[in-house]
Amino acid sequence: MKTVEMKLASYFAAFASLFLCCGSGTVADLDLDEQALLQFSATVPHGRKLNWSPATPVCTSWVGINCTKDGSRVIALHLPGVGLHGQIPANTLGKLDALMILSLRSNRLSGNLPSDVLSLSTLRYVYLQLNNFSGDIPSSLPPSLDFLDLTFNSLTGNIPTAIQNLTNLTGLNLQNNSLTGPIPNFSLPRLRLLNLSYNHLNGSVPSSFQKFPASSFVGNHICGPPLNQCLTISPSPSPSPTNFPPPTVPENPRRDSHKKLSIGAIIAIGVTGSALVFFLLLILVLSCLKKKRYQGGALTSKVKGGRSEKPKEDFGSEVQEAEKNKLVFFEGCSYNFDLEDLLRASAEVLGKGSYGTTYKAILEEGITVV
Repeated sequence: MKTVEMKLASYFAAFASLFLCCGSGTVADLDLDEQALLQFSATVPHGRKLNWSPATPVCTSWVGINCTKDGSRVIALHLPGVGLHGQIPANTLGKLDALMILSLRSNRLSGNLPSDVLSLSTLRYVYLQLNNFSGDIPSSLPPSLDFLDLTFNSLTGNIPTAIQNLTNLTGLNLQNNSLTGPIPNFSLPRLRLLNLSYNHLNGSVPSSFQKFPASSFVGNHICGPPLNQCLTISPSPSPSPTNFPPPTVPENPRRDSHKKLSIGAIIAIGVTGSALVFFLLLILVLSCLKKKRYQGGALTSKVKGGRSEKPKEDFGSEVQEAEKNKLVFFEGCSYNFDLEDLLRASAEVLGKGSYGTTYKAILEEGITVV
């Protein structure tokens, strides 16, 4: 009995020590995640203050943090649009070796993509769109990656061939960057979403990607289905130095020259006829303008002559006709003379206005009138 009890006690002690060891290891791992997140928050400036504090539990209080069900590790980091700017320093988020989801979209992060973060073996979903990342896409992407979104950044270089190894990849978004070079012919059986538009890619669409719509490739220098067909320009063969083609002689040279002369004559006749019509129209317009000007001048002189000569005619008629040889005086006027007295009076010009000339006349009785 004592032997059995001693064995049971030894088993219980071993199990208890194993439980304590595992429990302390879990706590140690969560502490390492907490330290990495606090270092990231202290190093990278951000516009909106995070409520990350060592005094509060990571898995239940920190914003943007998701942990495993038992609360032992950090598996998701969601910080979209919190005003993060600057570079992601090494040995911060790269220490979250249980991280599965990384979402830092719609911030102002810059510099190269963090290779230590994008090489985490547990990483499955990466959302880094709408930032200012530059440089090349790291080739050390984990095989477990399911979705990669790097749109609207300033990434350069070629699409890494290491994406061929991402057999679990269902979505690849690289649009609106500055990627160059051809599109590799990947064989990704689970890929359902692809967007490589608005880069500087060239060449043709590989056969494995021709099932995607044309919107996945627009804004590049590429061709082929589902875009326009590529133009194949075959080089013209160089002529043999010994075999020259025989010169082509027209069947009827006279007929050809007659055709050429006829076309030239037609062109000359057309040009001459157009010039003649234009010249006649010009003469007609000038003659009309001249006639109109002459009629206007005659009318003006007639009007002026009417103003200056009509009084003479009136004066002559009034001298000849006794019925009209009278002046009409306004009521209350004491003068009494006629038109003949005015014609005999000495007169001088006072001035000329728009209605005629003004005269100063002195009658025989010494009366002065205007």
